[in-house]
Amino acid sequence: MKLKFLTIIIALFCLENNYAQHTDVINSNRPGESFSAFAVGKTVVQLESGINYLNEKHTLLDYKANGLGLDFVTRYGFFKEELEALLEINYQNDTYQTDLGSKGRSGVKSATLGAKYLVYDPYKNRKEKVNIYSWKANHKFKWNSLIPAVAVYAGANLNFSDNPFLPDTDNLSVVSPKVMLVTQNQFAGGYVFVTNIFADRISTDYQTMEYVITLTKGFNEQWSGFIENKGIQSDYYADLIFRTGAAYLLSDNLQLDASISKNFKDTPSIFYCGVGVSWRYTGKYEDVVLKAPKDKSSKKKSKKDKEKEKTKKRLDEVELTKP
Repeated sequence: MKLKFLTIIIALFCLENNYAQHTDVINSNRPGESFSAFAVGKTVVQLESGINYLNEKHTLLDYKANGLGLDFVTRYGFFKEELEALLEINYQNDTYQTDLGSKGRSGVKSATLGAKYLVYDPYKNRKEKVNIYSWKANHKFKWNSLIPAVAVYAGANLNFSDNPFLPDTDNLSVVSPKVMLVTQNQFAGGYVFVTNIFADRISTDYQTMEYVITLTKGFNEQWSGFIENKGIQSDYYADLIFRTGAAYLLSDNLQLDASISKNFKDTPSIFYCGVGVSWRYTGKYEDVVLKAPKDKSSKKKSKKDKEKEKTKKRLDEVELTKP
């Protein structure tokens, strides 16, 4: 089974596809948690980070946790335009309180290293016709926008033996797999709809099935807003978390954001709020040159031109040899 899965992944990576993933302005996954289907572009380095205030309270276990969390993501495009590597690190520092007292906790809560590959891009060969006489025609709903871009992700969770945030490290592997299916639709009016469905901590006692759905709206060239829902299901924990926020584009390669997150249960109740920044480096990026389809008619024409040139050359040589 593992060999079959590996063969499929290698085959997807070897597909010929020269369509550029690089965009004129930065395309960040922040401030939401979902991954977009598109990569940053070959040789592009992108950093996404944020700091959050967090508050958790569990009525049954009778504990409270207050503190700060730091998220850091590095994205790098390599080998092909559609492929990127991702390193995600989540650091947390909080105060954990129970009836027995309180203690400070700090450390890397989670660390994941993986790669994402764009399998299918419906916009690659699609040419949208622009009606210069009608704004309404250009912004009306298009049925082909229901066909999403599709990407796959495979990664590994790196668990640390002294992690104070894991319930029982003895039952967690040092390395555990994570796989994800990503879809993305772009609708008229500046709307983008992203879905992530993934299995996390596979083969451990804490394996989870999760989803994240995000709807983003671009208001103008600088401002955008989003709403998001995250669902978690496992044998030891289930939850629904809702998130909303906004992002502001400072420049083509720099974005600021802010967001708040909340669930609607008390086992535990969760509230997060924070700000973040995304930055990319494109100094080594080279535009992808798309190969134009061969035109048979131009070939025939070029052959005729060559024959004419040869004939003209011969006539010129004859003229030169005349006394």
